[in-house]
Amino acid sequence: MKTIVIIGGGFSGTMTAVNLARFARQAARVVIVNYRRPLGRGTAYGTRRAEHLLNVAARNMSALADQPDNFVNWLRGRSEYGDTPEAELREAFVPRQVYGDYLRGLSFGYFHPFDERCAVAIETYDDEAVDVESHQGGGLLVSLAGGELIEADHVVLATGNQPPAPLRGLPAGFSHPAYVADPWSNWESRLPDAAQDVVLLGTGLTMVDTLLTLLARDWQGSIIAVSRSGMLPLSHFRGIDYRDFPPADPERLGLAALVESIETHCGLLRQLGANPAIAVDRLRPHTQRIWKSFSLAEKQEFLSRFATRWNITRHRIAQPIHERMTRAIEEGRLRVVRGTVDTVEACENGVQVVIETADGRRDSLAAGLAINCTGPQARFSTTDVPLCQNLLRRGLVRPDELDMGIEVDEDLAVIGRDGRPSGCLFALGPLLKGTLWETTAVPELRGQAMQLARVLLADEMAAGDEDRFRVLEEAVIEYYI
Repeated sequence: MKTIVIIGGGFSGTMTAVNLARFARQAARVVIVNYRRPLGRGTAYGTRRAEHLLNVAARNMSALADQPDNFVNWLRGRSEYGDTPEAELREAFVPRQVYGDYLRGLSFGYFHPFDERCAVAIETYDDEAVDVESHQGGGLLVSLAGGELIEADHVVLATGNQPPAPLRGLPAGFSHPAYVADPWSNWESRLPDAAQDVVLLGTGLTMVDTLLTLLARDWQGSIIAVSRSGMLPLSHFRGIDYRDFPPADPERLGLAALVESIETHCGLLRQLGANPAIAVDRLRPHTQRIWKSFSLAEKQEFLSRFATRWNITRHRIAQPIHERMTRAIEEGRLRVVRGTVDTVEACENGVQVVIETADGRRDSLAAGLAINCTGPQARFSTTDVPLCQNLLRRGLVRPDELDMGIEVDEDLAVIGRDGRPSGCLFALGPLLKGTLWETTAVPELRGQAMQLARVLLADEMAAGDEDRFRVLEEAVIEYYI
């Protein structure tokens, strides 16, 4: 009986296990090693704050790639959504904790099956995987922080986002009660008096989550958000059915021609009185193929010139959240500063954030609490995660060409230092950002989880079994019409 170890119990790891249980014909042992975050919920859906909403409409949030209405149908079983009209329910941005309930409920039936004929037995370990090494008898050996060793035929890396990178200019090893290096930690327990100012370092989605929590607590001090661009997330919107873009086979255009085409159609959309972000949304089903077709120079140019605008346009927030953020700015509760953080240092009542503003001035912001909301570590080779450090040291993985994650082949098999794909080690999710670019949202992750199940079960597939993994999805768009 084969053993498959999945490292990470968030969405990607949980749904890989669920798909293995759904499709396996032969007996298998699946072990999920999960650390810190709630099993099945991960960082994104482990929140207990009702104000944290999904950034994707319910219609696109099925966890099962072959059952696109699964989440909407599940919502029908909850009393608070039972009488919601169908069109309204499909476009709803429900609380993330509710989506966590969905994932837990979906997985529970496979983790604890009531049907004894289920071929897959799923075990869970509440521990940290710290090392993976080749095993003398073949396969891999997974080492846990608690000292246990698990022999595996296959290992799946589903570790999610890297922790935030240390701020540039921060003294090595800097630590202070008024500075939160990890926004996904229990930072609320470190809040000062509600009259003091809070500085949020970053203006993206993590900042928005933090802002919402502070507003829900009726924070009385100023909330100051700092970033180089000063750009805030945009809102989802009602769009039009625009079929003039993209052209056929957009992955053949190259970066320059693609940018020119996007700008042309953005202009045409404005002339129609429509949101130009429709052009970016229309690219979504093609994005990964486009990214893989770019040369290294084109990818680097995109990252330096267009990535910020792309992320602001693509990764939007629900309208009620955007309205609340805008209202906070109008009321003077939130102030956005465009600048670069130079350093963070201790001061009498907390910390002082020193920034260089867009016009070249140096300014200091006193804060009772400063929170690093800059997002995950961008360079994989400088990771602080023990597991990733050991994988690099052993040569079992190598950074992708942009050093944004690890390199994999078309079957999500990890490429080692020797340039060859592993037959035992696989990966999915944010670890593949440099390879796939768009690899953090449910519509992409559910497809990867199903693809991995197909790869890992390939040795037991019979003629016609490929049809079981066939997914017929409509084009994924974020706006609604």
